[in-house]
Amino acid sequence: MAEYERSRTMPAQPEQVFDQAANAGQLDAWLPEELHVEVADPPAVTVHEDRSGQDLPAVLRAEPDQMRLEWGTRERGGYTGWLQVAGIDSGASEVTVHLSFFDTEHDPGERAVQDALDGSLRRLEDQVRLRVDNAAG
Repeated sequence: MAEYERSRTMPAQPEQVFDQAANAGQLDAWLPEELHVEVADPPAVTVHEDRSGQDLPAVLRAEPDQMRLEWGTRERGGYTGWLQVAGIDSGASEVTVHLSFFDTEHDPGERAVQDALDGSLRRLEDQVRLRVDNAAG
């Protein structure tokens, strides 16, 4: 089993960050560019992986009271993950993303996963900034 984790501080209240991360209609705006999520019957979703060309049945659950998203494959148990938002001083938030790969077929390797996590957190921060800036007027 391989596990990866990355964190990033974002200049927004944790509720704003979580609401953006959990917005099912905008997941593709921050997820790794090679993953595409189709939300049909929550918590059931379908994830298309450009790398493999496969559509995988998965689940995606949002726990707003805990400011946590959890996801994973449904049938083969290839991977799971979570995103946790925590408030820190000065109205900022820390976002942590954790991935666990149980099947080496799904694990693209440490460098690729770390780059994807860093890119996803950066895109999420960009989305949060846009949302906060638009709300501010």
